[in-house]
Amino acid sequence: MAQNPLKGSERQPLPGAKAVARADPAERLEVSVLLRHSNADGLKERVKTLVKREAASGHLSREEFDGQFGANGADIAAVKKFAAAQGLSVVQEHAGRRTVVLSGTVAQFSSAFGVELQRFEYPGGAYRGRIGSVQLPDELRGCVEAVLGLDNRPVAKPHLRARRLPGNVRSQAAAGDATSFTPLQIAALYDFPPGTGRGECVGIIELGGGERPADLSTYFSTLGISLPPTVTVVSVDHGTNDPTGDPNGPDGEVMLDIEVVGAIAPQVNIAVYFAPNTDSGFLDAITTAIHDTTNKPSVISISWGGPESSWTQQSLTAFDMAFQAAATMGITVCVAAGDDGSSDGVTDGADHVDFPASSPHVLACGGTTIHVAGNAITSETVWNDGAQGGATGGGVSSVFALPSWQDGLQATMTSGVIAPLTMRGVPDVCGDADPETGYNVRIDGTDTVIGGTSVIAPLWAGLVARINATNGSPVGFISPTLYATPAALRDITQGNNGDFAARSGWDACTGLGSPDGSRIATLLVSAPTS
Repeated sequence: MAQNPLKGSERQPLPGAKAVARADPAERLEVSVLLRHSNADGLKERVKTLVKREAASGHLSREEFDGQFGANGADIAAVKKFAAAQGLSVVQEHAGRRTVVLSGTVAQFSSAFGVELQRFEYPGGAYRGRIGSVQLPDELRGCVEAVLGLDNRPVAKPHLRARRLPGNVRSQAAAGDATSFTPLQIAALYDFPPGTGRGECVGIIELGGGERPADLSTYFSTLGISLPPTVTVVSVDHGTNDPTGDPNGPDGEVMLDIEVVGAIAPQVNIAVYFAPNTDSGFLDAITTAIHDTTNKPSVISISWGGPESSWTQQSLTAFDMAFQAAATMGITVCVAAGDDGSSDGVTDGADHVDFPASSPHVLACGGTTIHVAGNAITSETVWNDGAQGGATGGGVSSVFALPSWQDGLQATMTSGVIAPLTMRGVPDVCGDADPETGYNVRIDGTDTVIGGTSVIAPLWAGLVARINATNGSPVGFISPTLYATPAALRDITQGNNGDFAARSGWDACTGLGSPDGSRIATLLVSAPTS
């Protein structure tokens, strides 16, 4: 059987990881095979009309998208024939998601895709992995764009930061001395338009941890919300709602996301997609949410990510194509930009941005520190807690080309150098993310204060849910519209995230700025249509 390297599938070990043994040949696993679009050129043209704001009223239904741009039936059949010949089972197939999930043993997959799967150990744990490229037989060459799941290393981390101070500091906003806030107070400070999100669904992507209904009930009751949002758990790739009991673990991310969205849009339906923290699990959760014909989220919030440099090209491309699909269906995707400043936690001395926030087709959400007197923000600066290393992510992508809506923008370095953007700039927008001006939440029975850009993705998701409900239709991919009218946001001009500095207009710390909710609502509802 001829073997052809799958472009972009090359893998290297995690930093500090060493292969200690071959993977157990009898170990069973599931692998997601991603197929090409049946009409890739047509999809690109469709996205261009959205970027030009010519089709805000012309979003496709999920069913329409599947029919026009899903995988070709012949390609699916080719994968199934290949699987049968290799002794692999087909677990599921979905034309719209362009995904066929296969099940088999390590030995079967190693033979089928020409890889040697090994057990790697590193200071943070262990994983099953491979080195080099995935190999494809001639019959799958050209129709398969990614093979994910052979390597099950963790690919993302949640972008939240707990307050450093001991104990729980409650909000004193009414006294003008606020050091923490409820999501409702933050929404008021940012002048969010009235609304409950009724009739909308917000999808939340989670890669670990879980939620406790009793905590959610207590939390929303404390906020005076008598009818809390409906929370639906969706299992993806065997991921489950599995609370760890540790408020400082992934439970914090799950509860934070639900509580922020649910407080801002209390009558919204929330669908939480739990998946394993792997490249296949992460992508499958996103595509499941995008193509979910039961819950039908119009907004998706993602607060997990990792440096661009840690991803394979096949994953970067596959995620971005999924976000383009979301745009055509009128789904707004909000993604946290990271909490490790301009390095994104990479120790090579270079600047890095976080993915999937760096995809041009999501709304990348950075972080600020707010200063409040009475019921008003008196000043707002870049979030950068140098002592603890927490700072908003932001910078310039090394992967994604400059999108047209960022053409002509510049990145300002703390050194004073100002350079034109030549690649995708991150973030797009921002909001209060400093744990010292953080959000009151309840996690595993504990009331605490949390910050990080993890808070900003659900904050913007809640705003968009309110706007969608009032508008009666989804606003969809909003970045081009925001960039065309930056006055709808609160410009942040002070501070830095390490190597990048804030400036008047867009910058690589806070993007266009924090929300002026009412202005944004007016802008998005009145955006040009064709």
